Amino acid sequence: MKNAVEQKYNKWIWILSITIPLVVAALFGVNLRKLGYDVEPLGFLPPIYASINGLTAIVLVTAFWAIKNGKRSLHEGLMKFAVVLSVLFLGMYVAYHMTSDSTKFGGEGAIRYAYYFILITHICLSIVIIPLVLVTYVRALAQRFDKHRKIAKIAFPLWLYVAVTGVVVYLMISPYYTH
Repeated sequence: MKNAVEQKYNKWIWILSITIPLVVAALFGVNLRKLGYDVEPLGFLPPIYASINGLTAIVLVTAFWAIKNGKRSLHEGLMKFAVVLSVLFLGMYVAYHMTSDSTKFGGEGAIRYAYYFILITHICLSIVIIPLVLVTYVRALAQRFDKHRKIAKIAFPLWLYVAVTGVVVYLMISPYYTH
């Protein structure tokens, strides 16, 4: 049975879990320069948002270590920081794609298949992770730590995978960026 805190946020979890991927997909297809706006391409952003993904991975692992070592307050602060980093990443990612042309991966053979496998799993899991993170977070807010732990066991490795593969995708495509 859900408590009042969970019920209060449940609607927002659904709204955000559906809206964020739809808005990102819609904005991904909008290029302000092609629409006639005089904006500078934000080509400097990919290494920054890839670094944010890397930092997110480090923060997640540190938060895992903190909770395993009984440092609940540190864990809570790190998890909030990981959410902020993810929001920053998302904003920069959308801004880059709204001002810059998409980069085509130029690798051939097996590396091409590996790249697209990593990219597709990264994208799919980045959508899946939204409700998982939000539900996990709300369960902690509601102090339903038994339920929090249960879903965190799923959310943590998936979020970590998304963060790490974000860096891998950047490293694999970065030789093909044109500035």
